[in-house]
Amino acid sequence: MNRAHLEFCSSPGWARLVEDELLPWVLDGRELGDDLLEVGPGPGLTTDVLRRRAARVTAVELDRDLAEKLAARLAGSNVRVVAGDVTRLPFPVGRFSAAACLTMLHHIPSPRLQDTALAELARVLAPGGLLAGSDGLDTPARRELHVDDVFVPVDPGTLEARLLAAGFGHAQVDVAGDRLRFAALR
Repeated sequence: MNRAHLEFCSSPGWARLVEDELLPWVLDGRELGDDLLEVGPGPGLTTDVLRRRAARVTAVELDRDLAEKLAARLAGSNVRVVAGDVTRLPFPVGRFSAAACLTMLHHIPSPRLQDTALAELARVLAPGGLLAGSDGLDTPARRELHVDDVFVPVDPGTLEARLLAAGFGHAQVDVAGDRLRFAALR
């Protein structure tokens, strides 16, 4: 994540957007259960909101520095932070009641690896477990924010089929403005 993007994802404005708009839209009345996996939390403003909605949260972050900072900040809370890769999750089959994937799929460097990540999320969810997520659409402003950063936008027209191919059922993809949301059940 480049510096400008990291600053944005650490900002009070992003925190308000996540709390007031993004997460209510993504969850849309769906329950997370008691054992939530969050992938790609970055600086953790999404984690701050999610941890109030589940008894236990495991946050997996690829960037070791961000993972260490988030773990230190949330020490003693209901959040366990793991430095790891969503394409190779270190958890057993069926471990989690739900998974959240908030505006991070575009940071995975290819559609093939994105599909691998989706399959891993399906693997670690319990039967009936929910995957809820969002991502940004490909816009000039979003491309500008990702200069010298990984940005592989997710095509909302193919995402439902990709979720089903990864092992999910009842997949739903919606677009509003410059964002997409998705939900699927294991």
